[in-house]
Amino acid sequence: MTDPSPGRAQARLPDSPPSVRHVRVAAGAAGQRVDNFLLTQLKGVPRSLVYRLLRRGEVRVNKGRAKPHQRLRAGDDVRIPPVRTAPRSPEARPPAGLTASLTARILFEDDRLLVLDKPAGVAVHGGSGIGHGVIEAMRAARPRQDLELVHRLDRETSGCLLIAKRRSALRFLHAQLRDGAVDKRYQALLLGTLARREQRVDLPLAKNQLQGGERMVQVDVHAGKPALTVFRRVAAYGGLTLVDVELHTGRTHQIRVHAAAIGAPVAGDDKYGRSEHRATARELGLTRLFLHAAALRFRPQEDAAPITVTAPLPAELAAVIQRAEERAHAL
Repeated sequence: MTDPSPGRAQARLPDSPPSVRHVRVAAGAAGQRVDNFLLTQLKGVPRSLVYRLLRRGEVRVNKGRAKPHQRLRAGDDVRIPPVRTAPRSPEARPPAGLTASLTARILFEDDRLLVLDKPAGVAVHGGSGIGHGVIEAMRAARPRQDLELVHRLDRETSGCLLIAKRRSALRFLHAQLRDGAVDKRYQALLLGTLARREQRVDLPLAKNQLQGGERMVQVDVHAGKPALTVFRRVAAYGGLTLVDVELHTGRTHQIRVHAAAIGAPVAGDDKYGRSEHRATARELGLTRLFLHAAALRFRPQEDAAPITVTAPLPAELAAVIQRAEERAHAL
C-alpha cells in the first residue's frame, strides 16, 4: 500500500488497526538517517521501540533491511511496520527560561546554520525521561525554521553544538563529517598523566547495554568500531593534566573511554572513572564533567572558506584549573 502523500503518514480512523505503510522519501528528506526519519514518521512511539523495529529487520528501504545510521535518498521506498500508537497529550512547551538562555548562547549564525555554546547538564534532545533538550527549545523559539542537530554532545559536556537551519545545509555538513572535514577540538582535565606530550589513542569501541538500561562503551578489539583520539598536553598540575583533544572519529563517549583506557580518566567522570578519582575531583570543587567542546572548524557552504567557531571555557571549569594550580604548588 503506497502512501499517496510522500513523507507523510496516511490518515486513518482512530479505531483502524495499524497496517504496513510504504513511504517514498521526498527530496527534502534526502540525506536523513533512517532512525531520525522513523522518529518523524512514528510520532508518539518510544525511541526504544523504533530501534527495536530496526534491530528486528522490520524496517526496509527498497526491500533491503535498514540500519539506523543508513542515509536515505530521494525516491527511496521505506517500509514501516504496523505500530499502534497511544493518543498523545498536547506537548508541553520547553521552559521559557531554557529557550531564552540557549538563544543568548549562539556563537555564530548565518542563513543556513548556527552554532551555540551548549551548557553542561542540558541534553541535546528529549527522550529517556528528559522532556526537553536543546533542539526542542530552539524549535520552540524558531517555529518557522527547519532546525536539525548536525551532531551530538553528551549531556554532561558543554561547548560548540552545530545546528542546521535547512535540509540542504544538514546534508552538506553531514557530508563533511563523513569525510573527516570537520575539525572538532575539546578541552579536558585528566586525572593522571600522559606518557608523552602528544598521545594518540587508536582503540576500537563498542556499545553495551547494562542492567537497568544504562549505556556503557568499552574498548573491544574484536567487535568495536574504529576510534582515534589525540590528546595533547597543555599543562600539568602534579598528577593532573589539562589537555587539548582532537577527535578523528565521533564514537559515543569516545574521549571518556579512551582517557580511562590510558589510566587518566576525565575529571568528574562518574561513569568511567574510579572511586579514588572521584575523591580528587571533589577536592577540586568539580561538580560536573570537565569536558568542553572548545572549537569547531568547518565550511558553512560549498563556495565558502572554512571557519572556526570557539566557545570559551566555562567559569566553573576555569575556577577548577586555578584550584589545580594552587594544589600543585602546595605539594
